[in-house]
Amino acid sequence: MAAEGKVYLVGGGPGALRYLTLRAVELIEQADAILYDRLIPAEALALAKPQAELIYVGKDGMRGEAVLPQRQIEERLIELARAGKRVVRLKGGDPLIFGRGGEEASRLAQAGVPFEIVPGLSAALAAAAEAAIPLTYRGLASAVALVTAHEDPEKGEGSLDFAALARFPGTLVLYMGVGRLAAVCRRLIEAGRERHEPAAIVERAGDPRLRVVRAPLGDLPQRAQEAGISPPALTIVGAVAGLQLESQPRHAGPLAGVTVTVTRAQPQAGQLAKRLAQLGAATVEAPAIRIVPLPAEPLDPAPYALICLTSPNGVEPFVERLLAGGRDLRSLAGKTVAAIGPGTAAALASRGIRADLVPRRFVAEGLLEALAETELGRSLRGRRALVARAAQARDTLPNGLAELGAEVDVIPLYETVAQPLPPPLAERALAADYITFTAASTVRSFLAALPDGAAPLKRADRPKLVSIGPQTSAELRRHGLEPDLEAARHDLDGLVETILSHHR
Repeated sequence: MAAEGKVYLVGGGPGALRYLTLRAVELIEQADAILYDRLIPAEALALAKPQAELIYVGKDGMRGEAVLPQRQIEERLIELARAGKRVVRLKGGDPLIFGRGGEEASRLAQAGVPFEIVPGLSAALAAAAEAAIPLTYRGLASAVALVTAHEDPEKGEGSLDFAALARFPGTLVLYMGVGRLAAVCRRLIEAGRERHEPAAIVERAGDPRLRVVRAPLGDLPQRAQEAGISPPALTIVGAVAGLQLESQPRHAGPLAGVTVTVTRAQPQAGQLAKRLAQLGAATVEAPAIRIVPLPAEPLDPAPYALICLTSPNGVEPFVERLLAGGRDLRSLAGKTVAAIGPGTAAALASRGIRADLVPRRFVAEGLLEALAETELGRSLRGRRALVARAAQARDTLPNGLAELGAEVDVIPLYETVAQPLPPPLAERALAADYITFTAASTVRSFLAALPDGAAPLKRADRPKLVSIGPQTSAELRRHGLEPDLEAARHDLDGLVETILSHHR
């Protein structure tokens, strides 16, 4: 008999990893299946274990078209739970505030499926905080009304009581109303709300691209249209929207106003995105690949004079193989450990291993050049060398070591697996100013994840394509794409410096 599964209705906050609760993170990491909505950040999904099933069930922000009808979503939750799986239904904001979490909980209860509701930070709270608009304020507003401005089609035009909302003695927070903003504002004014009452619309709360447009209620639709405000956005109506509490510019830095897509696998994608954000850039994390460690077969390093690691992704699996053989870092004593670049060297250092050799050029050719200048490189003939790397990689390094006379063993530590991009995330990625590629595998997987392949990147108005080095550039060219920029220094710092220099 299959183990009993369970469904967790989890609030994912307004769309930023920093707004996830600790409980939400814990459940995402443990989930067997995750059904997620449109505004869930890619870095949150990257917390899932490699074998977790990721199922996109979101909607288009303007058209409201669902990938799966609500009834089918509920049936899928029941089906997965009855198969004994731990299922996370990951929703934007809070699951019980306009998230249909109540309907899903009711359906699960009727089906006898165990479930738990995990609250999340509602978009109203996040948007108000990021726009520096207090929802309550002594003497101005002592009550808050949360209202969905997206009319229920089953109830028709009149499902909102505008007369009651006009009389409400406090702050109105309107969810999901960009497409109907003009009609909602007009109806509020007709029902008695003051035309000159302060109002604001907050776009993309939780995102570096956050924008706030303030205007009197009667002028807000026009001002929002002129600014090009689009979903996700939330409207705040009331005296509190007229308060000016911001003491400094919202975004600062040399890359302010620039959007960069990061295609790197997690967790490295977060490292690059953080560096760019520190310079003021908005980032779109669209990891097109996922790193999957291969079975940790025991490794005995004793026979090897030289051990080469070619990526930060291989460091953890390498250490795990040492431990699987009953060994620890002491077994590396007397060995020359080479790292292909500073990123790999830093990953080794984090596990207490100091790289003996890091080349000036962070590619296989550079490592061979650096090795040839050492005493070990000149005396490799007849000695054994280990190349610990990805399952799919160029043979430049092992072939070059063999030419130096070494007996070379290649051990695959992990493989890169293509990760599909939900349509809304793919659209955001293609709308950026720059798209970064940090390996040939990110090029292949990113293009494979796009519905039209490389076609969108062959248009004249495409983003600038930024390559970390010659091998990545060569992969772009194999797909008919010419990189606009190639980092002179083939690491993350070099990639960031290249974007910064080009933008300046």
